[in-house]
Amino acid sequence: MLRKKSPNKVLIIHHDDADGLCSAAIMKKALEREGLIVETFCLEKVYNEVVADLHSREGNVLFYVDIGSSHADLISELNDGRNLTIILDHHDPKPSRDDMVLDLNLEHFGFKGETDFSGATCCYLFAKELNNVNSDLGYLALVGSSEIPERFKALNSMVLQETLENGIIRQVGKSLEIPRLGIKVDVLFSKLQVLGAVGYYEGGPDMGIKACLEGIDKTLEDKINALEERRKNVNRKLLGRLYRERLKETKHIQWFDAGDMYAGMGTKVIGQFCSFLSYQTRLIKPDKYILGFVNVPPEIPKWGKLKENFVKASVRVPRPMQKMIDQGKLPGAVNLVEMASKDFGMADGHQYAANVVLPVARKFELLENAERVLESEA
Repeated sequence: MLRKKSPNKVLIIHHDDADGLCSAAIMKKALEREGLIVETFCLEKVYNEVVADLHSREGNVLFYVDIGSSHADLISELNDGRNLTIILDHHDPKPSRDDMVLDLNLEHFGFKGETDFSGATCCYLFAKELNNVNSDLGYLALVGSSEIPERFKALNSMVLQETLENGIIRQVGKSLEIPRLGIKVDVLFSKLQVLGAVGYYEGGPDMGIKACLEGIDKTLEDKINALEERRKNVNRKLLGRLYRERLKETKHIQWFDAGDMYAGMGTKVIGQFCSFLSYQTRLIKPDKYILGFVNVPPEIPKWGKLKENFVKASVRVPRPMQKMIDQGKLPGAVNLVEMASKDFGMADGHQYAANVVLPVARKFELLENAERVLESEA
């Protein structure tokens, strides 16, 4: 369908974490190799008004990478057959109801987005189908997949083997190195996590895509260090506050509100903080979901201003509870936020880590609904 359309221009909508940046870099390079003009647009969440605007014109080609599957139903509705839209993602999918919206999430084919593949792996496999010359981008699938705790299993293990055999990646002791960029896989992953999320409002995502393909020079290194220092300072303040005041608690949830503490940074940082918090065993209860709120700045870089004021809630599941989710005894994080924010939130994510963006005024409604869901599951 893409070849038949033979567009001269493509828009890539991507997420702002390392996986999202690697996904965008793979597709940008692969489509440019086909002679297309490629524009990238980093979106932290699938905001209704932004997506409505992107799909309001006709005859375009849009890629959603490491984002989109959880809202394939909404994207279908807003696209209404107007544009060829290809989703390459690993978040829990919703069904597409538009023949022009193709969700190629490998969860539809029996693989698990939590463990078997990342958004970048999905993009890499697509890029290879497009043209085998894109095999040289396999290292980015591994960088993106570094967010998966179990490391390289299933499809990712296949990509690892292939990249090692082709010399795209080199094993150095226990580390994997990218000879072309002179950097280790896990090091590049950590740096991209900072650039995209903390630097979201300062052109960080575009710098991250460039770093994926060209490496990191001294100037960029300094920028990353400055961003990381800024985030660490806020993390320290917030952690100190939580040790003093403790987290607020309901029967099944422990929560806090960071308000504007992370002002100037992308909202992805609250999820990263909640992940860190899930390991602070002196601070958190091992048997309650962790939920953190942060205010969402109204500005969307490269697009404009949102009409409404939103907050983001990130949810993480302490390790002891993860087994219970696997056994079906507790709802997964993404199921919980979807049910708790039905009709007013934009939720997506995975079983152990999820988030939802909702109007500021409905914060407590989210908590009450989540409690109700968990009571009925008990």
